[in-house]
Amino acid sequence: MHSDLFPDAQPEASQPSDGSRRTFMQQAGGILGFALASPIASQAETLAQKLAPVNPVISGASPMQLKINGTMRTIQAEPRVTLLDALREHLDLTGTKKGCDHGQCGACTVHVDGRRINSCLTLAVMNQGKEITTIEGLAKGDALHPMQEAFIKHDGFQCGYCTPGQIMSGVACVKEGHATTDGQAREWMSGNICRCGAYPNILAAVREVEQSGFKG
Repeated sequence: MHSDLFPDAQPEASQPSDGSRRTFMQQAGGILGFALASPIASQAETLAQKLAPVNPVISGASPMQLKINGTMRTIQAEPRVTLLDALREHLDLTGTKKGCDHGQCGACTVHVDGRRINSCLTLAVMNQGKEITTIEGLAKGDALHPMQEAFIKHDGFQCGYCTPGQIMSGVACVKEGHATTDGQAREWMSGNICRCGAYPNILAAVREVEQSGFKG
């Protein structure tokens, strides 16, 4: 029908297409979403500020001196750094392993003033002025420590991850006089976990060193 007969009619091209309507709705939805998100984000930020700790953790690296394997070492570390992380991250002494980081597996065992400890449970700053021995400090040059030799002889490891901690604990166990029987050695080595299950071989190594008369 001719358009002159219907003067109010609009040409078909001037009507909004489906595409333009869709674009309009998307833009409108974006504006609405922004308007709603702003107050929600503001409320979340306010809540986070209220929940922030009143006394935040002290930060800022400071120098500290640690005597490791007979050598005085100086590092820059925050007061919250554990002895384990100081050894691994600041001194590159990676023989001490990070296992559970909760003092439950014994992989991070080192000696401090002759006593075995879990290095993940003590701060580096608290061990200044003390004698710290790691697995790297047991051997004398090319001569292995008797406990290291015994572990090799009895194949006291499989994956090897727990081995440094096992050896450090085994040395201390013998020095303490807690390896005179199989049962006693098992009890006093029970804080060191071997997920591979090499316990019989570990026990054989510890007991051999004890029976050899080793006193440290």
